Amino acid sequence: MKIFSGLANRPLAMDIADYLNIPLGESEIIRFNDGEIKVKYNENIRGMDLFIIQPTFPPADHLMELLLLIDAAKRASAKRITAVIPYFGYARQDRKDQPRVALSAKLVANLITTAGADRVLTMDLHSASIQGFFDIPVDHLYASTIFVDHLKKIKLGNPMVVAPDIGSSKRAGAYAKRMGCELALVDKKRSEAGKIDQVTLIGDVMGTDVIIVDDIVDTAGTMCKGAALLKSEGASQIVAACTHPLLSGPAIENLKASCISKMLVTDTIPLPPEKKIDKIQVISSAGLFGEAIRRIHNEESISSLF
Repeated sequence: MKIFSGLANRPLAMDIADYLNIPLGESEIIRFNDGEIKVKYNENIRGMDLFIIQPTFPPADHLMELLLLIDAAKRASAKRITAVIPYFGYARQDRKDQPRVALSAKLVANLITTAGADRVLTMDLHSASIQGFFDIPVDHLYASTIFVDHLKKIKLGNPMVVAPDIGSSKRAGAYAKRMGCELALVDKKRSEAGKIDQVTLIGDVMGTDVIIVDDIVDTAGTMCKGAALLKSEGASQIVAACTHPLLSGPAIENLKASCISKMLVTDTIPLPPEKKIDKIQVISSAGLFGEAIRRIHNEESISSLF
């Protein structure tokens, strides 16, 4: 078994390698003057069980790096190539909900498969149905395995889990079951992507400490509007747990001004220093990914992890 990483999130790759007690493989990723990417493995990988760690958040260069690393490994005769994608980008475009739109999640799945990946390991896909876009095995991990233990350590009185939209209701229900508490739902209506016109609460949060759970926090607009609604409906304390901290645009300003007291996120996407504010607590996913990689290599059960 060997582990390699692209440039998107080397700190996470190094932590995973440390968990497995093996060195991170040596490779180089360089750019020509025009910006084109060249990748090269600096050690023999023939016949190896290879794991390539690379989340595919913007820019698209991260996805391109992953595809080239897979292709290079295939041509170097690696025995099996597993694409470890902590954050699977372009997952929000997973259905034709409007005329003449691209099915980007399916296209990316095709690209990864065509490049030569034999299996995929990822966490908290935006939609679980994306697993069906692949014609190779997909192991889907859940961040609730990480978050629930940390949420239980926070002093929450009469906790209640809230889904920030209809699409998150199943995920939130799983959290509520593990936490042993009730579930509420915020229904939102959009006129266009990134713009929310109306939010409505389904459930009673009076006197509860609310846990908002979601897979992606982008501009944090949905979450902050939902938190304001929950506060106006009588919630005492509001905590958020979001797997993938994209935190683009005005996200940090939105969070600073919001009534959210704490947001738990994982390290699937690295946070630059300017985004590390007191409200945000980063929890490592390296142990979960490392254990999943070990089990894949040893042909053991993954589902028993959650």
